[in-house]
Amino acid sequence: MSAVPPRTGKPGGRFRRMLDRLSSSQGELESEELQEDAEAAGCTRICDCGDRQIVKVTGTLRTVTLRPRAGVPALEAELFDGTAPLDVVWLGRRSIVGIEPGRKLIASGRISMSQGRRVLFNPKYELRPLGQE
Repeated sequence: MSAVPPRTGKPGGRFRRMLDRLSSSQGELESEELQEDAEAAGCTRICDCGDRQIVKVTGTLRTVTLRPRAGVPALEAELFDGTAPLDVVWLGRRSIVGIEPGRKLIASGRISMSQGRRVLFNPKYELRPLGQE
């Protein structure tokens, strides 16, 4: 009698993957694609980032807003990599060319926690070429 192998998290076979893609929502597919991009770029998944950790992350900017902090202008953006959101904040900036919703970027710096959210202040960043979006 042969035992049935345990099912892993990964679907088996091309047909099964195709069925899974057809039954997945658009948001799930986009999240999966962002996670693959992060892995290919050698970046840390945002959900794995801890307080005070130096990281390199990548994702898509979902929102970009100008929100003063302590009377100083601050450009805030929400970066999403398919696992969790990360607030990216540039203090003393009202705008940065290329920082706009829908743009992909790689950011690096030290993560901090603020009101239960991960925040990256004044990160080094690299805009991803528009053709790769």
